Amino acid sequence: MSAPVSVIIPTLNVADRIGPCLGALAEALTAGLLREVVLSDGGSTDDIAGVADAVGARLIRGARGRGAQLARGAEVARGQWYLFIHADTVLGPGWVEAVQRHIARTPDHAGWFRLRFDDPSAAARTVAGWANLRSGAFGLPYGDQALLTPARLYRHVGGHPPIPLMEDVALARRLKGRLRPLGADAVTSAERYAREGWLRRGGRNLSTLALWRLGVSPEKLAERYERR
Repeated sequence: MSAPVSVIIPTLNVADRIGPCLGALAEALTAGLLREVVLSDGGSTDDIAGVADAVGARLIRGARGRGAQLARGAEVARGQWYLFIHADTVLGPGWVEAVQRHIARTPDHAGWFRLRFDDPSAAARTVAGWANLRSGAFGLPYGDQALLTPARLYRHVGGHPPIPLMEDVALARRLKGRLRPLGADAVTSAERYAREGWLRRGGRNLSTLALWRLGVSPEKLAERYERR
């Protein structure tokens, strides 16, 4: 029986920092869990092709936009399960066992990881705590928490919409009632929060979510996001 999980990572000029993300996947290969890694690139000008060759990943290219990149990755993936993860996220210890349990016990549900930042500060713990509370209470995990989903369920709900922002929340809403916590961490870079300020960045994310729920288009939200 083939290994069940295809890992899909959207990339855009991340060749110099995707190493830890890819390195954390090695234990899944040893455990017979990992079928393939798909790098869905959105127009990088770095040596992402060299990275793909070095680790045996499959590289596909297309227009920039995380929603479209993730959807393209899923189109070519061959596993029975998809694991979507950002290039600056590293799955924490025990993640393989958590995924194996989920596949065995809840094969018709998607699963999300607990968010943790690579920053020990109280601000980082507070923001991560809110994200995990939101994920559990409202079924709204974000993309930086990584998402595991059966390929059949992903296709049934329509997958990621090809939008430039909020693609993760849109998919979570499509999966409503079919999401479970995985019991392992996704450790995400705190660089942007540290650079912009934890309060400012957190408020920005909340306001973006609120505007999207009020009907503002993802395209306008992306313009607003880039301007800041």
